[in-house]
Amino acid sequence: ASPEDASTVNGSINVGDKARVDSLETVNGSIRVGKDVQIRKDVETVNGSIFTDRGTTVGGGIETVNGAIGLVATQLAGGIETVNGDITVGIGSHVKGGIKVEKPQGWSIKPKRDPRIIIGPNAVVEGPLVFERAVVLYVHTSAKIGPVTGATAKSFSTDTAPAE
Repeated sequence: ASPEDASTVNGSINVGDKARVDSLETVNGSIRVGKDVQIRKDVETVNGSIFTDRGTTVGGGIETVNGAIGLVATQLAGGIETVNGDITVGIGSHVKGGIKVEKPQGWSIKPKRDPRIIIGPNAVVEGPLVFERAVVLYVHTSAKIGPVTGATAKSFSTDTAPAE
């Protein structure tokens, strides 16, 4: 499939393997991207998670407000931004635009726990990792990251980050 943009307000978006799209956007729903997908621009949601599977390339950035972000062997030309979501830059992923976790503003409900940010095995995050709020940051010993502001990285060498 090769649609230009896929967007919805109240619903999820699922993209099949090997699809080609310009951008993906939803307000209240998750976005799940299959294997070997090419997204030319951004992937965004407000209240929903974003997952990209092996071999996916994203030409822009990935952004949520209240949703988890998970990348597996994904190439991301832009950065990752969230306010309350967990982030996993999984095995073999490469993020060129850094990571930013913004401080909640306005009437935002305080989450029950701080977001977990995991930089997995052989993952690379170029650019700064900026945390404007408390987070729990785990970085695999084989990962490479840019400068960190606002958090202290805890290293791990197992296949998965430690449970809290």
